[in-house]
Amino acid sequence: MKNAAMPQKRRWVWMLVCLCMAGLLCVLAACGEEQKPKGLTVQAYFVSNSETKVETHEYAKPAGATEEQIKTLMSYLSATSEKMTYKAPLAMGFSVLGVEYKDGSLVLNVDKQYQTLSATTEVLVRAAIVRTLVQADNVNRVQILVEGSQLYDAAGDQVGWMTADQFIYNDGSEINSYDQVRVKLYFANAEGNRLIAAYREKYYSTNVPMERFIVDEILAGPSGKIAGLYRTVSADTKILSVMTKEGICYVNLDGGFLSVVNNVSTETAIYSIVNSLTELPNVSRVQILVNGEVPETFEDAIYERNMELVTTLDHAQEGKGK
Repeated sequence: MKNAAMPQKRRWVWMLVCLCMAGLLCVLAACGEEQKPKGLTVQAYFVSNSETKVETHEYAKPAGATEEQIKTLMSYLSATSEKMTYKAPLAMGFSVLGVEYKDGSLVLNVDKQYQTLSATTEVLVRAAIVRTLVQADNVNRVQILVEGSQLYDAAGDQVGWMTADQFIYNDGSEINSYDQVRVKLYFANAEGNRLIAAYREKYYSTNVPMERFIVDEILAGPSGKIAGLYRTVSADTKILSVMTKEGICYVNLDGGFLSVVNNVSTETAIYSIVNSLTELPNVSRVQILVNGEVPETFEDAIYERNMELVTTLDHAQEGKGK
């Protein structure tokens, strides 16, 4: 009587054939799909219907010279969704009057209808425009003018030139919703040995922790609206990380923090950050690290709020301490 079961050897051969056939079918299926090689696509940025965040959609990378690429990218930004699932930033009630590109700089001149956008929507539109257009070859920065005049944000600050990194957080997360915040920051007096408080009202990305936002603003320096305030930290300083745990905010900066600016003492520089951060209800103490370590020149490893260094602008101008 013959064994009805397939001999072991034939069984293995049959399984091998099946596996090969399955692999071949997968390859053929992949070949049949439209593949988009890396480097041949761009991400165009659009505004959500709720006007609370931006979203991206993939398009073919524009061809041709820089000017032609800019024209194509702007056509992407003008194309409305067929199903109205998002809003095109260049189709939101204002018109582009002109475009000028030169030596890595791109200027968009828009009409006054741009100023009718709400404060939050305007920031999102601005982010979408900049993040998309800097993907054109050789475009490093973008400026938006309103009928030839400077653009100002909701806080009254001149917007000026914008780059991609202004609209992206340190870990690579794309910009999303915005909120308006009023923070109290501490900058130096003319002698560099006292701190003066100043309020700053600004829109910020809610993707960014408030602690990070405050350190960013300290590094940005005084706005220039109030005379008598001076930066406490070198503008070349880079933020490596900012994290708060159990009431302690850990601020890790690069070596630029140790550079002296405006004769500001190390103590003043440290407490400009410490006092600004401890204005937040969740921060009681601050540890400042330089390249991950506490410098030997620091008196303490962890700092608490120090109001003895704080003076008023009137006293500072009179040359008096508090």
